[in-house]
Amino acid sequence: MHITEVIIDGFKSYRVRTHVEKFDRSFNAITGLNGSGKSNILDAICFVMGISRFSLIRVEKIQELVYKGGNANVSKASVTIFFDNSDKATSPSGYEDFDKINVSRSIENNKVKCYVNGRVET
Repeated sequence: MHITEVIIDGFKSYRVRTHVEKFDRSFNAITGLNGSGKSNILDAICFVMGISRFSLIRVEKIQELVYKGGNANVSKASVTIFFDNSDKATSPSGYEDFDKINVSRSIENNKVKCYVNGRVET
């Protein structure tokens, strides 16, 4: 199983919906100028995968994950990761019938919601 694309919306420095795609199965590199959001892509992946120590993604409070702390007409942040699940030998239990899996995590009003293939997870 490997990442095929990431959608970031309202998360940290990504005010508008940003689609990062064309991930290689074996090797990927994120390049760009200082301050262009490279680290925030990695933070977004850590966030959607369930990181709970927010200091590891360079914030103190969950609201800081929303673009400009929610003070720039952006009140919600979300990240979605799409996985290629065509190799059934590495499929997570219960997801063997899916060729693709998407995992989302969002923040709104200091509340976090998680979804797997559109279903709310707790």
